[in-house]
Formats: sequence, C-alpha cells, structure tokens
Amino acid sequence: MRIAVTGSTGLIGTALVRSLRSDRHEVVRLVRRPARSGDEVEWDPHRQYVDAAGLVGCEGVVHLAGAGVGARRWTDAYRKEIHDSRVLGTAAVAEAVASLDTPPRVFVCGSAVGFYGDTGDRAVDEEAPPGDGFLPNLCVEWEEAAAPAAEAGVRTAFARTGLVVSRKGGAWGRLFPLFKAGLGGRLGDGRQYWSFISLHDEVAALRHILDTESLSGPVNLTSPHPVTNREVTAAMGRALHRPTVFTVPSAALKIALGDMAGDVLGSQRVLPRRLLDSGFTFAFPGIDEAVGAALR
Repeated sequence: MRIAVTGSTGLIGTALVRSLRSDRHEVVRLVRRPARSGDEVEWDPHRQYVDAAGLVGCEGVVHLAGAGVGARRWTDAYRKEIHDSRVLGTAAVAEAVASLDTPPRVFVCGSAVGFYGDTGDRAVDEEAPPGDGFLPNLCVEWEEAAAPAAEAGVRTAFARTGLVVSRKGGAWGRLFPLFKAGLGGRLGDGRQYWSFISLHDEVAALRHILDTESLSGPVNLTSPHPVTNREVTAAMGRALHRPTVFTVPSAALKIALGDMAGDVLGSQRVLPRRLLDSGFTFAFPGIDEAVGAALR
C-alpha cells in the first residue's frame, strides 16, 4: 500500500512509519517545507495548503499532526496554536483527500480521549457524548473538520488515543526520568483514572484501522484495563525499583500548570469497545506490561 502520514516525526508517527516500511509499504510523509525527496509532500496546516498531487495513488492517509497539548502552559496564544494546528490542519488534509479523482479508501484522523472530558469512575466507550471544557470542545471541532473526506465517500475513522506509554516522548516520556531519579509519586489523591496504551499497541491499532473495512467513526485507542494514577505510580516504582513516596498536591499542580491542571487531575476511564469488537488483540493490555515494554 501507498500511505500518506502527517506528524511523521512525532512519537507515534515515527513508530508508525517505521512499522509500515518494515512491512514494505510505501510511505509518503507530509512535511511543512518544500519537498526534498520523492517520499515527501509539502503542506502548511495554517495556510490550509496541501500539495494534493503528492497524494495521488495513496490508498490510506493517517493524519497525526498537531501541537503538543502538554508541551507548554496553556496561554491564550498557545490554546489557539493547539486548536488551529488540529482543526485547520485536519480540514486541509480532508479537503485535499476529497479533491482527488481517485481518493484513498481510508482516512484515519488522530483524535484523543480528551473528547469525553472528566468521566470520574464511570467507564465510557465510543457511544458516550463529549464532555465539557477546552479539550472536549477541541476534539469535537477536530473530528468535524474531517467531514470533506467522509462526504467524498472515504471511510473516515477517528483514533481517540489515550496516554501513550513510551520513554521516547509524550506525557509518559516525562515521567520515566522522574521515577528513575526516585522523585515519582501520585498526582493529587491518585484516584483519577488514566486511560493508557503502549506505543506498540498504538501503532498496531492504527494499522488495524487501516486494514479493517468495518471501522469508521470514533475508535478508542486505549488499553481495555484503565488504571488509577495511584496504580500507575506503583507500577512505575516496581518497574524501575524506586520508591514512590512523593505526592504532588492538587493545589501545587494548579499553580504550576494553570488550566491544564484540570486535565492532569481529571479522571478518564475509557474502554476500547470498537477495537475489541473488531478482533484487535492487545500485546500489552496491563499497566505493568505496558511499562515493561517501554523499558525494553
């Protein structure tokens, strides 16, 4: 297959491109500069420009690009950057896909479990409505921006990803050094649920969506066994053989992180019903297995 990927230099995109190429798929990477080789296509999400000619012949498009949600404090300017990088970028790619005489058969658009907001102890699957707040509202707009592809008859799926367990980046990439130094501990009361997924399973799930004709619309990419922050803390301590006696008080997090603290302290107990129903098998479904895989 010939597959186009945005966000190919990010944590998930890098691993996905490597996996696809290892199985001899042809990968075209969308880059935010003039293309320098035959496997690159120029695009600019803010100008909503895509060199659509570079997508000709692609059977699938995986759209993963977007400014990091946890990369900086959420100032008004950075909220706009987070929003525009996702909503404008998705609209640009979807419109380019729809413009092709022979569009790809599948468009996999990145999304996030932030769609559901704070669910507390309540388990939710893809049937649940969006929550309230910046991230749920963002996810709704993000997914709606893919409408041109769906309206052109392209099977469109939204990969609502949880916290990816990896040492190489993302939120978990920041946790490993802290726990290795013996400075890890629970956040707030530690009772909030974290819906996680190993990087291996994240890539496998994206490829499963590409290959599974029955999957369209929202698909949760999370382990079937979400755990509390307290359980995450214990698992990290076991894996790294370090104490986990520290606790970051909720008040301190709110001072340090601002509005983002609500998402750190919030609880999301998200289940991957549609993945499981479609026959997907997790290689690392438990938190100890996922952390162990990241360390290997």
